[in-house]
Amino acid sequence: MEAMHKMPLIGDDAPAFEAVTTQGVIHFPQDFAGKWIVLFSHPADFTPVCTTEFMTFASMLEEFDALNTQLIGLSVDSLYSHIAWLRKIQELKWKDKEHLEVTFPLIEDIRMEIAHRYGMIQSGASTTQAVRAVFVIDPSAKVRAILYYPLSTGRNFDEIKRLVQALQKADADQCATPADWRPGDDVIIPTAGSCGTARERMENQSGDQYCLDWFLCFRREHS
Repeated sequence: MEAMHKMPLIGDDAPAFEAVTTQGVIHFPQDFAGKWIVLFSHPADFTPVCTTEFMTFASMLEEFDALNTQLIGLSVDSLYSHIAWLRKIQELKWKDKEHLEVTFPLIEDIRMEIAHRYGMIQSGASTTQAVRAVFVIDPSAKVRAILYYPLSTGRNFDEIKRLVQALQKADADQCATPADWRPGDDVIIPTAGSCGTARERMENQSGDQYCLDWFLCFRREHS
């Protein structure tokens, strides 16, 4: 009988696994200790939307490296299919992207064990293909964010990068980030924990801190 797995949620430990990839065997998450991880699935090799996504991720590899973030892809195709597809990608040109080598691991998951463990197979969309799932995992191997896209829609990779940046900022400065936040924008400081603190914040707005109301206070960032 097939083992049943509960899909990990935000705050859960990322399920561990060993897998064959285009970069050799990996032991997840221990091989990537101390790094942020973007684990993402795609429906199949040699498909149009997936090809544009991998070209985009490959073009942004240095940007994610600068964020101490490891990219790891997954699909239910074979290792040989992965290798052939990634070789073909190097021959393609799309927009300003060409001659791109995908050097991050792409997991072979023919038996769909990892995809099922992470809830990447959704029967309403397909029983044999992984939807476009994204799991952002922190250096302590905790799931910090989850994104799901349908099979027909390519992901916004600038948003995935922004999400990693926002999580790293929140952890580093014990703050929150407002709508449409970008690095260098003002951040939200924790809500006042008492009436006295709330009143003090409203009466003494100076320096880098300012409030729109007692429950919504910001800190100016200096880039």
